[in-house]
Amino acid sequence: MIENQKVVTATYDLYIAGETEGQEELYEQATEKRPLIYCHGEGMMLPAFEAAMAGKEPGDTFDFTIACEDAYGEYDERGLKQLPREMFYNGDGEFDDERVYEGNVIPMHTAEGQIVHAYVVEVTDKTVTIDLNHPLAGEYLHFVGKVLEVRNATAEELDQIRHPKHGCGKCCSKKKKADDCNCEGGCGGCGE
Repeated sequence: MIENQKVVTATYDLYIAGETEGQEELYEQATEKRPLIYCHGEGMMLPAFEAAMAGKEPGDTFDFTIACEDAYGEYDERGLKQLPREMFYNGDGEFDDERVYEGNVIPMHTAEGQIVHAYVVEVTDKTVTIDLNHPLAGEYLHFVGKVLEVRNATAEELDQIRHPKHGCGKCCSKKKKADDCNCEGGCGGCGE
């Protein structure tokens, strides 16, 4: 049964509102070949998703909707930022057009040193417009799927979830700045 510290393997189809009112469109799938695998109760999934999955057994199907306020929130226009192009120069003093182009998602640091993912909306000769909203902000999420497997998490799995290691082999959240970290924006907090 799905409960805290259980590893869950599941398939799902995720639907969001379509362009035609009252219709949904398929946004994402987790298939038997590429299933969702997460550890329940460890903050890997939205709390509302975990609440809907709690108590399910292998073989159970599910069909539930999560309101946007319980998912990624309403779309916030303040998340749309126009920044000077110079902020995106590489070490050679040239614009980093290999990473910064319309439609790409790039890691950025907040003033507090947190890493956030920004969607590049527009690049001009003077500015770069980014969107800091989650791609699913303002969307309700409709999940339809099946639980494939539920098992106990191993001590090693729980340790990796709670104390992630990255490309640099360090838990970067222990440092105020990750200047010597080459994790490419993948560092997560270890809570220590």
